[in-house]
This record gives sequence, C-alpha cells and structure tokens, in this order.
Amino acid sequence: MGLREIAIGGLYLSPLLLYALLGLVAALLVRALLHRLLGPTRLWFEAWFDSALFVLCTAAVALLSSSSAGVA
Repeated sequence: MGLREIAIGGLYLSPLLLYALLGLVAALLVRALLHRLLGPTRLWFEAWFDSALFVLCTAAVALLSSSSAGVA
C-alpha cells in the first residue's frame, strides 16, 4: 500500500487525514450538486446520507491515490 506518513516540520501526519479532507470537499460538492438537481426535500435522512457520502468519497480518494501510486 502507498500509506506513508507526511512530515511537516518534524510532525508526522497520517495520509488518511489528507484523504479525509479531500473526501470532505468531494462530498460537499456532490451534496451541493444533488441539492441543485433534486431539490432540498428529496433527500430523506440527510445526516445519514451526508455521513455515508463522506465515507464513500473518502474511500474513493484513498483507492484512487493508492492505485495511482503504484503506476509511477
């Protein structure tokens, strides 16, 4: 796997932190797009939907970054 710590000024950070931040941005973009297309009343249980969308986007970012790391 391509999980290596990120060193910033002697502080080691998990790459999952970066994946989670990118997943959050992607989830917010997808949620805004769905609200624009479907309207705000079409999504039931919005908190559950937002949580699941965040997990899916974070997993997709992690998968894409790990598969692209092996190509180079």
